[in-house]
Amino acid sequence: MLTHLDSQGNANMVDVTAKSVTFREAVAEALVRMRPETLAMIVQGDHPKGDVFAVARIAGIQAAKKTSDLIPLCHPLLLTSVKVELLAQGQDAVHIIARCKLSGQTGVEMEALTAASVAALTIYDMCKAVDRGMVIESVRLLEKLGGKSGHYRLADDATEAEQ
Repeated sequence: MLTHLDSQGNANMVDVTAKSVTFREAVAEALVRMRPETLAMIVQGDHPKGDVFAVARIAGIQAAKKTSDLIPLCHPLLLTSVKVELLAQGQDAVHIIARCKLSGQTGVEMEALTAASVAALTIYDMCKAVDRGMVIESVRLLEKLGGKSGHYRLADDATEAEQ
């Protein structure tokens, strides 16, 4: 059921007034593939624009806080925690993990996905002068806890989710 549509098919914001306040958490990821030389420059701190991971982390945190301004019909949420982790993966990729938490009436999946996406876009923006061929991929929800639908975790083979 698409909850952002009313009985006439018009877009509307879901009414969460009657929902209980519960702990909610979501974890999302993104992967940025690049040339090995680009990743080496980032990891070694040799990028002329500065600390790429630090800037991408801040961008992801800020983006999570602004999700309702970016995604139509998203509720503005009072996030209690946003963490963005960036790790070199192999010789040619940065793995981004974004985790958002709150106690509230609606979930934080969109905030975690937005944080991971904007962190990835920030890496692209900072490094595009040296590597325009970077690819952002695998932006996806890994896990969500809380709320009426319960616990979701992406299955190991990524073809089925555990519910």
